[in-house]
Amino acid sequence: MLSIAKGLLEEEEREREEERSQYMAENCPPVSMPRSMQELQELCREIHHKIDAIDEERYDLEMKVNKSNKEIDDLKIKVQDLMGKFKKPVLRKVRMSADAMLKALLGSKHTVNLDLRANLKQVKKEVKEEDKDLRDVGDWRKNIEDKSGMDGRKKMFEAEA
Repeated sequence: MLSIAKGLLEEEEREREEERSQYMAENCPPVSMPRSMQELQELCREIHHKIDAIDEERYDLEMKVNKSNKEIDDLKIKVQDLMGKFKKPVLRKVRMSADAMLKALLGSKHTVNLDLRANLKQVKKEVKEEDKDLRDVGDWRKNIEDKSGMDGRKKMFEAEA
């Protein structure tokens, strides 16, 4: 197995070298050294023009790659949205007291007891006399008859004073 894999790797390496030499022969012809200064300057101009053309091509290809990468990312997001991967899971009811929940979250640090009723003050309810009078009024019709007319109004003012 290893010998077969080694042979395949060597073949691939030879093929790469052949492809590289063919590409170099096509795109980079052998340089003929100029004999005069003018020929040398002309050669430099040609090389600069080729470099500019290659840089433009490289920039265009780089922009195409960036654009296609952005499109791929957008399509990935659309696919995830369509598949509905972001569904909320159904939550199960958990019966747990507040103390047990805090112990689970905080671990052994939790020592506070959440008995809320233990911290409340005991307040005695005071019953006001006015409230007693209102409760003891009884029949509302009798109360209205007493307050009707001038005598009733006079009684109201005297009671307040």
